[in-house]
Amino acid sequence: MSGRVEVRHVPKPWGHETIWAHTDRYVGKILHITAGQALSVQYHERKDETVYLLQGEMKYWVQLPGDTELRDQLLTAGQSFRITPGTIHYMEAVTDCDVLEASTPELDDVVRLKDRYGREGTSAP
Repeated sequence: MSGRVEVRHVPKPWGHETIWAHTDRYVGKILHITAGQALSVQYHERKDETVYLLQGEMKYWVQLPGDTELRDQLLTAGQSFRITPGTIHYMEAVTDCDVLEASTPELDDVVRLKDRYGREGTSAP
């Protein structure tokens, strides 16, 4: 149904996220990552996402097909990167960053392999 939608602000140990769109077909978020902080080393079983760095500089660690380890895909403002299901990845902020994320709607589809904040395992709603 067309009209205004609820915007949710979710505090995270690495900063915060603003979920500005959530439908049965897509999700739109802005992730604010504080300099020196990092998200979980993770992958998604179903979720397909693309990020666009609005401002800042970040190391986007990704295990690309055929690689056995994560490689730094440095992103600067104005650059974008897609993560398909099964791809191991994490974001690490070099400076304060604002990241626009567009994805399929599976918000709970996060398998954390490693997390500096003690949140390993499968995400809960």
